[in-house]
Amino acid sequence: MSHVGVPRGTVRKRRSLALLTAGVLTIPALAGCSSDSEETSRGVPQDIAPAARDRVADGSTVNWAVDAMPTTLNAFQADADSATTKITGALLPTLFPMDAAGQPKLNPDYLESAKIIEREPKQVVLYKLNQQAVWSDGREIGAPDFVAQWRALSGKDSAFWTARNAGYERIEKIERGADDLQVRVTFAKPYADWRSLFSPLYPKEITGSPDTFNDGARTALKNTAGPFQLKSVSKAKGTVTLVRSPRWWGDKAKLDTLVFRAVAPKDRTKALADGTVHITDVDATTADRIALALRDGSNGQPLAHGPGADLTPAAALRSWALAHGSDEEQAEIAQAAREKNRKAVVAYGAEQKALRGYAVRKSLEPAYTQLALNGESGPLADDRVRRAVARALDRQELAETVLKPLGLPAKPLGSHLALAGQPGYKDGSGALGDQNTKEAQALLADAGWTQGGAAEKPKDTKAGSEAEKKADKDEADKKKDAEGKADTEDKEGTEKTEAEERTTDKDEAEDKEKADKTDKDEEKADRAAVGSDDSAASRAEGLYIVGQDDKPGAGPVQAPDASTATHVLAPSRAAAAQSLALLRQASAVSAVSEDGTTAEAASKATAQDKATAQDKQPGGAAGAYAPLGTAAPAPASVKGPLGKDGKTLTLRFVLPSGPGSQSLRGVGERIAAMLEKIGIGTEITKVPDESYFKDHIASGDYDLALYSWPATAYPATDGRPIYAKPEPATDGSLLVEQNYTRVGTDHIDQLFDQAVAELDEKAARELMKQADARIWAAAGSIPLFQRPQLVAVDKKLANVGAFGFAAPRYQDIGFTDRQAAGSPADRKK
Repeated sequence: MSHVGVPRGTVRKRRSLALLTAGVLTIPALAGCSSDSEETSRGVPQDIAPAARDRVADGSTVNWAVDAMPTTLNAFQADADSATTKITGALLPTLFPMDAAGQPKLNPDYLESAKIIEREPKQVVLYKLNQQAVWSDGREIGAPDFVAQWRALSGKDSAFWTARNAGYERIEKIERGADDLQVRVTFAKPYADWRSLFSPLYPKEITGSPDTFNDGARTALKNTAGPFQLKSVSKAKGTVTLVRSPRWWGDKAKLDTLVFRAVAPKDRTKALADGTVHITDVDATTADRIALALRDGSNGQPLAHGPGADLTPAAALRSWALAHGSDEEQAEIAQAAREKNRKAVVAYGAEQKALRGYAVRKSLEPAYTQLALNGESGPLADDRVRRAVARALDRQELAETVLKPLGLPAKPLGSHLALAGQPGYKDGSGALGDQNTKEAQALLADAGWTQGGAAEKPKDTKAGSEAEKKADKDEADKKKDAEGKADTEDKEGTEKTEAEERTTDKDEAEDKEKADKTDKDEEKADRAAVGSDDSAASRAEGLYIVGQDDKPGAGPVQAPDASTATHVLAPSRAAAAQSLALLRQASAVSAVSEDGTTAEAASKATAQDKATAQDKQPGGAAGAYAPLGTAAPAPASVKGPLGKDGKTLTLRFVLPSGPGSQSLRGVGERIAAMLEKIGIGTEITKVPDESYFKDHIASGDYDLALYSWPATAYPATDGRPIYAKPEPATDGSLLVEQNYTRVGTDHIDQLFDQAVAELDEKAARELMKQADARIWAAAGSIPLFQRPQLVAVDKKLANVGAFGFAAPRYQDIGFTDRQAAGSPADRKK
C-alpha cells in the first residue's frame, strides 16, 4: 500500500501498512509478566512442501495471484506495494534476504562476503562480489551500481522521488576496493543496519538519473540480475510475465515462465477452480472450501454444504408443490427459483471437484495486527484512559478467535519490534500489565470518568488532555458571560473570596499567603524537574488540583462549601502503587542486561536516569491520582458508559466495510464488548476499504482502529518512524512520520537512535527491548496477534506456499509431477 499522508522528507524507511482485507489477512493476553531472560518461544515453521531440486521437473508455467497490477517496479517509490516486492524479488539482487528465523542472511549468489573491516575512526564495510554476478546485458555488477543507488537514495537530491533513504544518508563515500569485485563503503556515522542497504540493488542505468529513477522503472526493467527476467507487462490482461534468464549464473530456474496475475480476493475461489492461478493467498472461507473438497473426495454422495444444503424436507416439498401447483404465476416463479438453485448446485459441485487439486499451506505471516489508540486529542490523550483500554482487552481470547480455527498456535504477541522466533524477541507486555477489569476501572476513575459523570455540570479543570481542558475552559467562559459570576468557580471567584477573608482576619491572610507562595514554589520546582517532554508516556508523582479551581495553590482550603471548595489530588494508595510499579517495570528492562546483570558504567546509568526523567511529566502516569484521602474506586461491574463533566466516555472505532473484512469487524466487535464491561462506549464506524488508511488512519480521524505492520529484521531503522514522537511543523500541523497513534516520547526516540548506531548486535537488541518496554508503557499501540498466512497451492507444486519470514527462492519452484510440468494451467475439461 502506498505511503499516504506523510511528507517524503520525514520518511526514513517505509514499512508498508498492510490493511486487513481479504487476500491479505484471514482474520484470525499477552503474557502478563515477562522474565528478564531471552524469550525461548519459537516461530511457526514455514509450509512450502520442500523438495530437493532433482525431484522438481524442468519446464512449465506457473500463475501466481497478486492483489493488483503494480503501479511501479521501483521498490523505493512511495506507491510500491506487495506485488512490486514479489516481482523484483525474482528479478533483482537481494544481498541479505531474510531466512526462516527472520534474520538477514548473506546471499552467496551475489556476495562472497560482506563485513565491517573498520570501526574507528569511521565504520567501513567491504563487499566482495560473486565474480559471476552480471546484469542481463552482460555487464558486471560493481561499485558504479552501488554509487548510483547511494546518490539516488541519500536524500541530498530532491529530484529523485524516493520514499525512503534510511541508512543511505549515513554513507560518506563509496569506492572501488582492491579490484572490480570489491566495493568499499565508508559511513559518516555508525549504522548497525548496514545489511539492509542495496536490497534490491538496481543497475546504474535506473538509479543514475532522476528521469530513469522516477519513470524508467515504473513499467519496465530492461536490465536485471536474477533467475528470471522481465518479458512483458500487460495492463489489459492484468499480468506481469517473467521468463527464465539465460544470463543467470546460479541454480537454473525450474520454471520456464512465471506469471504474476492480478486477481481480486473475491474472485480467487473461482480462479482456482478454473485453473487460471496455481498459487494465491486465500481467506478462511476459501480455505474451508478446499478442506471440504478434500474431505468429500469422490464418494459420490450429495454435498452437505453449498447452495441448497440447508433446505429442509418441508421447504423442499413446499417448493415442489408450488412449482407444480395450479397457480401458474406462482408455479413459474417457483420453477425459476428451483432452476437457479439447481444450476448453483451444479456449479458449486464442479468448483468443489476442481478444488481437490489444491492444498492450503499455512504458517504465520511476518506481520502483526495491533489496536491503535489515537492519543492526539479526546479521552485517549489521557494515558490513563489508554491504559484502561489496554487492561480491558483479553488478548488471548482475540488471538484464539483468529488463529485457533485455522489450526495455528494462538499466542498473543508480546513485542512491537520483533516476532516470536526472531532473535531478540522478548515479551515486554509486563511494562503495561495483563488483563484486569478492576484495575482498568480504577484507572478510569483516577482519570475522572465515573458513573453519573455524564450528568454532571462541566468543570473548569480536568486531569486529562490539554485539548479537553481548553474545550471546558471555553465552555465555562460562555457560561460566565450568560449567567454572571454568581455560580462560577474560577480563579477570580476564589481570589475574591480570599480578599474578603483577608479583610476579616489579616493574620490568617498572612499565613495563607505564605502557604500559597510555598505551594507555587513547589509547583515551579516540580515543573522544572520533569523537563520539556510533553509526552504522556510516564507521569511523575506529584500534586494536581482539580475541581472548582484551575490553578494549584490559588487559595487556601476552605470549609466544605461546594461553591468554593478546592480539591487537592494526591496519589491514592492503589493508584500510586500501580504507577510506581509501572515505572519500575519499564525501567527494569532498561537497567538489566540480557544476562541479568546491571550496567556497570556510571555514565550509562546517569544517561538512563536522565532519559527516564524526561518521561516523567505532567499528564502521564497510569492512574496515579485520586482525591486526597480516597482510594480509586474499582466497582465490580459497570452498567452503561462512564462520564465526566457532562460527557459520556465514548470512542469512535473505525473499521473497514469491505466484503473481505468481515472477520476483522468481528474482532472489532469483540473488543467493543470488552470495553463495554469497564464502562467505555464505542461507536463503530464502517468506512470503505480504499479510504480506510488514507482518510482515517493517516489523517488521524479515529479513536480506535485495527491495522497491521510487517515484521522486519531491522527494528532500529524500520521501527523509528512508527514510534517516533510527533513534532510540530512550522505551519502548526503535526509531523507524525508513520506514528499514526500520535503517541511517543523523547526517551523512546533516544533508544532507537542509540540502537541504530550500536555496532554490537547484542547491545543493539538490548536497547530495542528497552524501547519496546517504553512503547508498551505509553499504551498507544497494543499488539494483538501475528497474522495467519494461508496460501492455496497446486498440490503438485514444490518449494512454494506459506513462506513465513523467509524470502522465496524462485529458482527452486516447480512441479514434482513431470506430466504436470508440461500441462497448461487451465484445468477445465
